[in-house]
Amino acid sequence: MSVQSVERALDVLEALAEHGGEAALSEIAARTGLPYGTIHRLLRTLLARGYVRQESDRRYALGGGLVRLGGIAESMVGVWAQPYLAKMVELSGETANLAVLEGDFIVYVAQVPSPRRLRMFAEVGRRVLPHSTAVGKVLLAGRPAAEAMAVFERTGMPRRTPNTITDLPAMLAELGAVKARGYAMDLGEEELDVHCLAVPVLDGERVVAAMSVSGPAGRIDALDRDELAEGLRKIALDFGDELSPVGN
Repeated sequence: MSVQSVERALDVLEALAEHGGEAALSEIAARTGLPYGTIHRLLRTLLARGYVRQESDRRYALGGGLVRLGGIAESMVGVWAQPYLAKMVELSGETANLAVLEGDFIVYVAQVPSPRRLRMFAEVGRRVLPHSTAVGKVLLAGRPAAEAMAVFERTGMPRRTPNTITDLPAMLAELGAVKARGYAMDLGEEELDVHCLAVPVLDGERVVAAMSVSGPAGRIDALDRDELAEGLRKIALDFGDELSPVGN
């Protein structure tokens, strides 16, 4: 049985998140369908607890109180991901990773290494730009094109290897292909001779994370790409279901 006031407070926080973390009262009302008076009461409580702050232009923004919760939640997601990443290692024989988008960067939050002597490592906590990684492509393919374009324009898409895509139209076309086929590839674009295949983690229809396997180019290329992607997608879907057990 749900508690209406809690649901409404969460609706307000989600409305702020969907507007990029900051919104006017009218935008919150349009998104939630709640009366202005109800929103005012909820915002007063959220302001007092530090989960929302009010800007000088009277707009509301997500507050610092969420940072502590977010950091703890992120570490727990990494723990929950371990058995699913282990299944990906079993399926592919290669190192499996979980990554999320934080601002303009990709952050690796969990990993299960390959049992092989020669294996790839992306240190947990490592931050990389999204354009040169399969996980980054998956995460930005799940965002509106304008949002992805803004990220690429801010980061400048620097060349990491001779294989890195640094042309904006080419990258936007790549994201379209990723969205259509349901997985992304990094073919030595972040590190030479390292290939990676990534799939999205969905919370309902939203892409909230990416899971991948990476290894030496020759070993990844020897695998059946479509078959591997299908197996990884099934595992990622199961993980997404665990993250959002209540039907959307």
